[in-house]
Amino acid sequence: MDPARLTAEFPAPSYRGNQQRALGKIGEALESDNDVVLVRAPTGSGKSLLARAIAGCARQPDEADPQDAIGAYYTTPQVSQLDDVAADPLLSDLQVIRGKRNYSCLLPGETDTPVDRAPCARESGFDCSIRHRCPYFSDRAIASNRSIAAMTLAYFMQTAGSESFGQRDVVVIDEAHGLAEWAEMYATIDLRPSTVPVWDEITIPEIDGPEAAARFADRLVDVCTRRKDTLVGAEELSIAEVTERDRLQELISNLKWFVSDYRDPMSASTWVVDSAGEGSPVTIKPLAPERYLNHTVWERGNTFALLSATILDKEGFCRGVGLDPAKTALVDISHTFPVENRPLYDVTQGKMTYEHRDDTIPEVARLLVRLLAKHDDEKGIVHAHSYAIAERLADRLREFGVDERIRTHDSDDRDAQLSSWLATDDPELFVSVKMEEALDLADDRARWQVLCKAPYPNTRDSRVARRLEEGQWGWYYRTALKTVIQACGRVVRSPEDFGRTYLADSSLIDLFDRSRGAMPDWFTAQVDRMSSPNLPAFDPGAASADSDDTNGGSGGSSQSGRRSSRSNPDDHPLADVWGTD
Repeated sequence: MDPARLTAEFPAPSYRGNQQRALGKIGEALESDNDVVLVRAPTGSGKSLLARAIAGCARQPDEADPQDAIGAYYTTPQVSQLDDVAADPLLSDLQVIRGKRNYSCLLPGETDTPVDRAPCARESGFDCSIRHRCPYFSDRAIASNRSIAAMTLAYFMQTAGSESFGQRDVVVIDEAHGLAEWAEMYATIDLRPSTVPVWDEITIPEIDGPEAAARFADRLVDVCTRRKDTLVGAEELSIAEVTERDRLQELISNLKWFVSDYRDPMSASTWVVDSAGEGSPVTIKPLAPERYLNHTVWERGNTFALLSATILDKEGFCRGVGLDPAKTALVDISHTFPVENRPLYDVTQGKMTYEHRDDTIPEVARLLVRLLAKHDDEKGIVHAHSYAIAERLADRLREFGVDERIRTHDSDDRDAQLSSWLATDDPELFVSVKMEEALDLADDRARWQVLCKAPYPNTRDSRVARRLEEGQWGWYYRTALKTVIQACGRVVRSPEDFGRTYLADSSLIDLFDRSRGAMPDWFTAQVDRMSSPNLPAFDPGAASADSDDTNGGSGGSSQSGRRSSRSNPDDHPLADVWGTD
């Protein structure tokens, strides 16, 4: 790559905040013989534009010998982040490619069929007369030949080893702070009736560790392969059989990878196994999946740029993803948003740990009523942390009679409810789950938010438990702090923007004390200015949609989203890439 082109490749007509200074620091790091540059830039600082400038410095065809890698990848774990890139006119030269299931077949009678279930996937030897116009294969062909191909991290990892997306000169990973955790999730193998098509044909022994799991995986691969070969050899498959075939192929690949990695004496991965005993589901999980990342990420490029607001510890991050700290530079970008525009408020009502939740949730619900009255003409969002907490809060708020200002979601209607809430001008409160990252709530999209629970990793997860047994408490606190910092950045997106963040869980205050050394300076400044606000008394009438203008604003009304089943395979993080090839 040529770092000297950074300024010329910056896609915006002018700079905002510290972007120009950031380019200078990034250029210095790239010119200093580093293989990887970590860019720690605050939320809302325009990281996507910096990412585009870095990708634009990749070696071009007229600068390369035949054996040289050329071009760049842009990838992000967040689907919403990729959507933002696709919609940004400043990033129009990033060619976005998604998984097959995101495209519809063009054949007559099949226009409602996703490409991964189209006749070319169902019928043996099917010769599609319009393959050259197929939206998926067309986008894939364009992306494979464009200088910058953009895709989700899941799709990027899934295409490792493909002919279409081989090694490139530069790889840019946006929102990279959770790379180790995402890799662990992608490499996790969940064996249960809903994920193993041949479950009824196998006997599940008691699996008490990775060695027993590896022996069972060998046997399961044989059974899956026989069934998969039967399906592959069929002349025509139903959509259900195509789904089964693809699931078997993915499962076989994952099981073989696990066995290979587990039995490799040079592998740094530690595997843990969850099983309740004979006949029960089995989950096989990796810790520190360096080899997996090496194959799916690090072998895919010459130079890497990883951007995030919350890469809190360079050495720890490098250890977690298998990078050499000596060949990795950290570029720290300061915040340009006035600290007074992004205040934190201590409104803690008690602990939200499982054993204290019954006492604390009713108090948090009463707090939300007071906040609704204070912000009677402004939209807000609650980061509820889990569906269980969200449901209990929403039920309490309905009991208080303020449900017309409340919007909820489940996994089935998550995107629809979010889009509807973003579009409305009514002062609704959105009770959300797992929306602490990659959500742009600029200006009047939301002026206030509530963090209901300190987002510590689940100690019942065997990977978390194993780390804590090894004394990795620093990792535990940093992981929670990353999520808090990400959440705090949702409602303030520019120097002129402003938004309030209320902390309802007293464990958040304890988290700040325990993780202070890992905080970026600009977030430390927020914490140091934290105060307790003056709130109206508890009065559901003042908080309801049809209340009088009690605080100088105007009320509003809307229909609240209703909850239903949360078991939807479309929400799986890998749903975008099933049937990629």
